[in-house]
Amino acid sequence: MSETRATGPERDAGAEKSAAANAAGTVPTTAEDAGPPAVPLLEPRDGVPDVVRDAAGLERVIAVFGAGTGPVAVDAERASGYRYGQRAYLIQLRRAGAGTALIDPIGCPDLSGLDAALAGAEMVLHAANQDLPCLAEVGLVPRRLFDTELAGRLLGYPRVGLGSMVENVLGYLLEKGHSAADWSTRPLPDDWLRYAALDVELLVELRDALQEELEASGKLGWALEEFAAILDTPPKPPRADPWRRTSGIHRVRNRRALATVREVWEARDKIARERDLSPGRVLQDAAIVELALKAPKTPADLQALPTMRGRGARRHQTAWLRAVSRARGLSDKELPESNVPGDGPPPAHRWADRDPEAAKRLTAARAVIAALADEHAMPSENLMQPDSVRRLAWTPPDEPSASAIGAALRALGARRWQVDLTAQPLARAFLRLEVKDL
Repeated sequence: MSETRATGPERDAGAEKSAAANAAGTVPTTAEDAGPPAVPLLEPRDGVPDVVRDAAGLERVIAVFGAGTGPVAVDAERASGYRYGQRAYLIQLRRAGAGTALIDPIGCPDLSGLDAALAGAEMVLHAANQDLPCLAEVGLVPRRLFDTELAGRLLGYPRVGLGSMVENVLGYLLEKGHSAADWSTRPLPDDWLRYAALDVELLVELRDALQEELEASGKLGWALEEFAAILDTPPKPPRADPWRRTSGIHRVRNRRALATVREVWEARDKIARERDLSPGRVLQDAAIVELALKAPKTPADLQALPTMRGRGARRHQTAWLRAVSRARGLSDKELPESNVPGDGPPPAHRWADRDPEAAKRLTAARAVIAALADEHAMPSENLMQPDSVRRLAWTPPDEPSASAIGAALRALGARRWQVDLTAQPLARAFLRLEVKDL
């Protein structure tokens, strides 16, 4: 076997040691424990394929991948920080019997034919939630999923990035220098394409190794529930008042200034959408907040602001001044509220004053979840979402029984395996609090 590639049956001794350690509930944390040094993965075993850019090339990929066997490794490259939205600018696939394909979704915007050819196959992604939306935009929707990042979390790996997982599980080093590149660039440089091909080179082998570890640790059923939940979860609806997510908005203290944030944010969003640019490349959030705080009236006022010295910010200075002027002219009734009530409990730091009993329940529930997560070697948030813990503590069932708490957790979206692990310990903790208060 060449040192620049790996196959499932020939994983090195370091990978076998890692798998054995995980089966015992531990993960290597020292160089001595981790086995031999990782081998750099420099070239795809079949070379870097040509990018598929047209219908004829896509038809060939559909035929070859439809005839392949086993799971399909899938990855997507976006242009976050460069372009508006999260569309894919390159899609990579690899399957036994088919090799690797690199598809340009700009030239091939409809992958529904490929989706149909792969309908019965499991798709392997790393951090699937990041890529599933942009894959769905081009018609590629997994029916069965294996998420290698989530598997790593359930197994307790301290670092779950793709490079770290490939290194710690398979013993190979992936070059990650282009992860934040502008993938809308055309033509894509050869070294970027090599990087993209290597991202799926060992993804199926990683999946196979992690499945073995999940089986050995008794967590495979948990993982399968998690993968199914990812596929079953509908897309999030558009956020209400997305301008309220502006970084630094906490500095804005009055409703008139909040209206300025809203008007400038919406002006920026319109320009960014029309120019297909990341909003931050049009105007930084810090500049929006400064415009709200200073409310400039003239170009000279605006240009005097420290955050307006960049060429991008000044290019659209007329739009910013108009937005500030619109906010200045709004009636009091048209101004946004300072705080919009959410659909959940208040911030936890206010609980002690507003509902001391709920604060005690939250402290007890967090302690239970932390202890169980430690016992099962996984992050607390993978055992139970923090928001679910807060909601349960704020509005518990009338009777703190395991069945009632389990039903409440299920209603909050918890999976069955999570309920099985947590409902009884949470019920005991809540009951102890009730007994103390008698």
